[in-house]
Amino acid sequence: MKIGEKLRRLRLRKNLTQEELADRCELSKGFISQVERDLASPSIATLTDMLECLGSDLKTFFSESEENEKIVFSPSDMFEKTDEESLRGSILWLVPSAQKNSMEPILVSIGPGGVSQEIPPHEGEEFGYVLAGSIVLYNGEKKLKIKTGDSFCLHPSAPHRIENRGRRPARVLWISTPPSF
Repeated sequence: MKIGEKLRRLRLRKNLTQEELADRCELSKGFISQVERDLASPSIATLTDMLECLGSDLKTFFSESEENEKIVFSPSDMFEKTDEESLRGSILWLVPSAQKNSMEPILVSIGPGGVSQEIPPHEGEEFGYVLAGSIVLYNGEKKLKIKTGDSFCLHPSAPHRIENRGRRPARVLWISTPPSF
């Protein structure tokens, strides 16, 4: 494992310069540069300090292998929850364990007369794209009709839900950040 390269990627993900990381860790910029180029090896204590400044720890740093991170998911990886009572359809989680990610994509199938659960206001954003049918989006006091090919984006500052008032099933690709389903 190339520790230096992995540290560099982590630093860049945090939008820090080598100098900023060095200041936070009370190290020299030159030492950070050497570590990132695998020309110097930090002690365990120094590596722990560096990782703490980057919002990580030793266990996470060495256990997460970006090279082995799963990128493509087949239907057998996905999880579906059927709700015949209120939704009259199902929710398909497209990315397993999405709660650890910044976003959570789901596919909502909602039958005629179906209503999703009401989602309380929260920080973040939600995006939806209607693949089939039409829905009504209730966002606080607002009621918006959305049909096939339309999309919506909201910053959920009010309780919201969707409803299928049509005669045909509707399918909505829904992405939430942070994960909320």
